[in-house]
Amino acid sequence: MPDTKAPTSLTARFGAPRHVAIIMDGNGRWAAARGLPRSEGHRRGVEALRRTVRAAGELGIGILTIFSFSSENWLRPRAEVRELMVLLRRFIRNDLAELHKNDVRVRIIGERDSLDPEIRHLLEEAEALTGGNRGLTLVVAFNYGGRQEIARAAQRIAEEVARGRRAPEAVTAELIANYLDAPDLPDPDLVIRTSGEQRLSNFLLWQAAYSEFVFLPIYWPDFDGAALEHAIAEYRRRERRFGGLIARTGS
Repeated sequence: MPDTKAPTSLTARFGAPRHVAIIMDGNGRWAAARGLPRSEGHRRGVEALRRTVRAAGELGIGILTIFSFSSENWLRPRAEVRELMVLLRRFIRNDLAELHKNDVRVRIIGERDSLDPEIRHLLEEAEALTGGNRGLTLVVAFNYGGRQEIARAAQRIAEEVARGRRAPEAVTAELIANYLDAPDLPDPDLVIRTSGEQRLSNFLLWQAAYSEFVFLPIYWPDFDGAALEHAIAEYRRRERRFGGLIARTGS
């Protein structure tokens, strides 16, 4: 996997965050504003994702995490959920080879056991094919919820305590972090949300404790490399203290 502890030359030179997480919001409202069906908004959202992955690699970002489908999204109308699953299948089948060619490593976070076997197989196929790549790490949060992730970690730790394998006083914040979905990855330096909404919506609740947040007024289908650079420029103006009094330089 890429060395996420050592930023690339672009990251070091321009101060780009090594880990960017994005809440891709506003597909439906983008479509409604143009008199188009929501499905067209989701389709254009996939195009925006392609642009963003390319731009992230060019900017020297090491890890890009995207909130593709939340555990609450299953409550949407059945027809819309079906359309989103079709887009997921199409993205993996059409784009996976290109991602692999560009040395992108795909990681999946979220609950998998309850997924349709075909969807789970596609996600696992993406991870297996790209597992040896060393370029950008693309983390796809699918069937994901931050509270649910923390609860899964707590359940696994509770089982170890109940079996006498771990003492209750040994349960620390560091231990809980090790039981999350991707414990080997650093926390996001920057969290971006499009559409103008200013909330996390159950995304990376644990990992974003000290992230910088940039909320953009544009809908996700309009997001591109320029918007990503704008968010990074805002990030670079921030002073990150991580609860202390002295700002830490770098990410």
